[in-house]
Amino acid sequence: MKELSLDKFEEAYEVVKEVASETKLVYSDYFSAQTNNKVYLKPENMQLTGAYKLRGAYYKISTLSEEERGRGLITASAGNHAQGVAYAAKCYGVKAVIVMPTTTPLIKVNRTKSYGAEVILSGDVYDEACAYAYQLAEEKGYTFVHPFDDLDVATGQGTIAMEIIKELPLVDYILVPIGGGGLATGVSTLAKLLNPKIKVIGVEPAGANCMQESIRAGKVLTLDRVNTIADGTAVKTPGENIFPYISKNLDDIITVEDEELVVAFLDMVENHKMIVENSGLLTVAALKHLDVKNKKIVAILSGGNMDVITMSSVVQQGLVLRDRIFTVSVLLPDKPGELTRVSGIIAQQNGNVIKLEHNQFVSINRSAAVELRITLEAYGTEHKEQIIKALHENGYQPRVVRASI
Repeated sequence: MKELSLDKFEEAYEVVKEVASETKLVYSDYFSAQTNNKVYLKPENMQLTGAYKLRGAYYKISTLSEEERGRGLITASAGNHAQGVAYAAKCYGVKAVIVMPTTTPLIKVNRTKSYGAEVILSGDVYDEACAYAYQLAEEKGYTFVHPFDDLDVATGQGTIAMEIIKELPLVDYILVPIGGGGLATGVSTLAKLLNPKIKVIGVEPAGANCMQESIRAGKVLTLDRVNTIADGTAVKTPGENIFPYISKNLDDIITVEDEELVVAFLDMVENHKMIVENSGLLTVAALKHLDVKNKKIVAILSGGNMDVITMSSVVQQGLVLRDRIFTVSVLLPDKPGELTRVSGIIAQQNGNVIKLEHNQFVSINRSAAVELRITLEAYGTEHKEQIIKALHENGYQPRVVRASI
């Protein structure tokens, strides 16, 4: 494992400074209080291209010969590496072709094109896009820049650890998202070189835990399928070249469910006024799974490239999961004034009605012939239960149903 040396990381650190911002740590009062630790956020979502991937892409391209760059560059990416390669290629004045999955959010496609790259959509997941990119590289002679299974790329990503340790020398834990493993390789390897006592924990979506399964098996495995809203880490097969470094330097892997990412998005927006994409939120969601107290923890926010439609959906689902929006069904007698009565009870409890569905044809029993579905805004679980209790006390039998916003 001589390739990833301290000298190379130091070289990459100087090169990467030409294009990447040194994202300063943000201390989080909210997450610190929630976990009884000192939690810091590393906001790579604030990079020029919206993600850390610029670091590895730019450093990798800097190591290529003029002839390799002159043939044109090609890569496959779900979006963030695409933008990194496109921007780096623009800096060097060379052609870039990017193959992206057809499911890639529009904002990532458009931003990649804005840097002058040619974008080709192919395959439903990264792995399928990557296979096509390799095919094009062979046919047209392009130089392939792998998004994660490349030691130079991983070295560039590792400059994040250099910045973290310079700013917070006594950091105890670094949480790092894992897709294919390039970021985790660079961060964990450099962290252990600088201070072996630092614990580096990888975080994967439960529906795309290719690295966790590979570590358990002791070899690189390919998942049959991936299913996660964290599109930037929806990878079936981790990197072969970087796997030995992950095996040696990563202390553990945590997996989180998609619902946890939805809640984490709301936490970031409400408490830090930051937009972080689902893959970037993995480390935030993992904080509650880390069974430690009174430690200095850095959570790397790997990116913030989220399209507005996805953002809207995540916000709505987050409000439902937090009991900030809920729907109840009540059966009413078919007589005048009942709707006004129910509305009055809710108003007395400071509930805010945002939608009503009134169905007179659910029953032929006139004493309970109308179903009223009420979608409400509440302050949270306690307030929701207070409203439901008030309806019970006034003779109704409210039933919570799936919220429809």
